[in-house]
Amino acid sequence: MPPTAFILILTADEEKGRRLRDQLREHHAHPSVVVDSLERALDSIRQRTPDVVVAEARIDGKETAKPLADLLDRLARDATLLVLGEPAVRPTPQRIDLEVLRPDSSDESLVHKISSVAGSAAARRDDRLLQQSLAEVPAFEGIVGQTPQIRRIIERIRKAARNKLTVLILGETGTGKDLIAEAIHKQSDRSRRALKSVNCAGLNENLLESELFGHVKGAFTGAVSDRKGYFVAADGGTLFLDEVGDMPMTMQAKLLRVLERREITPVGSTEVQRVDVRVIAATNTDLRQAVEEKRFREDLYYRLKQWEINVPPLRERQQDIPLLAMHFLKRANETHGVNVPGFSADAMAHLVHHYWPGNVRELANLIEAVAVEVENRRIETDDLPEAIRGRLDIVPVSAGSMVGLPLAQIERIMIERTLETTGGNREAAAKMLGIGTRTLYRKIKEYDLP
Repeated sequence: MPPTAFILILTADEEKGRRLRDQLREHHAHPSVVVDSLERALDSIRQRTPDVVVAEARIDGKETAKPLADLLDRLARDATLLVLGEPAVRPTPQRIDLEVLRPDSSDESLVHKISSVAGSAAARRDDRLLQQSLAEVPAFEGIVGQTPQIRRIIERIRKAARNKLTVLILGETGTGKDLIAEAIHKQSDRSRRALKSVNCAGLNENLLESELFGHVKGAFTGAVSDRKGYFVAADGGTLFLDEVGDMPMTMQAKLLRVLERREITPVGSTEVQRVDVRVIAATNTDLRQAVEEKRFREDLYYRLKQWEINVPPLRERQQDIPLLAMHFLKRANETHGVNVPGFSADAMAHLVHHYWPGNVRELANLIEAVAVEVENRRIETDDLPEAIRGRLDIVPVSAGSMVGLPLAQIERIMIERTLETTGGNREAAAKMLGIGTRTLYRKIKEYDLP
């Protein structure tokens, strides 16, 4: 829906002014005020800056264009001044748009013209206000946001930096768990020593053990020399274990022993080494469920979650999306040498209402790609991928429209619409529907959904 504009109409013809006001309100939803003198018009602008001023060139023998243009230039930089009739001296405003129209224009053509410039003026106003609000993006160690969820996380980070507990960071993929781990390290008294990261997913047990604890020469085929593991490399500092929920069970037992004793034994060695390492772990896995399913050790789970930080998905903190988008845009400008000044208000609205199944990482990647594409102008709605442009256009299913339908058909419709909302992300759709992922896959197959 186009933005609404406030319109000031200056005319000595009271009936004409009333007709224009009523048509603009009824057909275009623009509120208007009608005045019959230059003094009242100037007072009205001082009280509430308009987006469009429609004024007769002369009222009571006074030229209106220059005083109106001068005041609008100072107070309403986004406004458009439409002058009915040629002024004696055409002003040259620095900021506002000025157009001269035929004084005998019909009501229909005049309303069409006013509405057209009103939409543009209101869009300029909204865009400027948006850029102003995003000019200074607050960040804490790279973490951007002002929502209560993010403020709580930052407070948890500050406290974690002051204590010595093992930290467990929980959240969906792409929510920035690695940034939180880095922030804890930087804020702690270990910041001068190393922060090392290991992704536990995708590594088999033997390789992961060697990565964490190191090995000695000849410990296995290919071990041609001694190698320090990440625990030794992070001695005195911090070790970040990402995707710890995917760690093999036997490795979980060894990790628990290290956390309890602060000792490691390299693969192929009998020599025990003391280490002083702060462990921060993260996962997108539901560890409680993994414990119940015997896929994760209960004792390790409680050992890791001495200090727990839960990171909400991006869709649960929509108010932070404009800040994040501008943050990533500034980064893209610096990285790629482009000069994209910002976003239109409509484009930002689409970003805010997207489901973001890939969370902050998905938003960052999208902004970077779009910025490189547009190069030197602001990002408009048409620059966004179709999946995001269409997000505001999804027609909700009303309860009334489903009355009398078989339950199976209603279920099919809701699953299909939810998948549209999540951009095809089945895991996210299952969460929204309150069912298990396996159940969703079965339903998709049953209803022959794409």
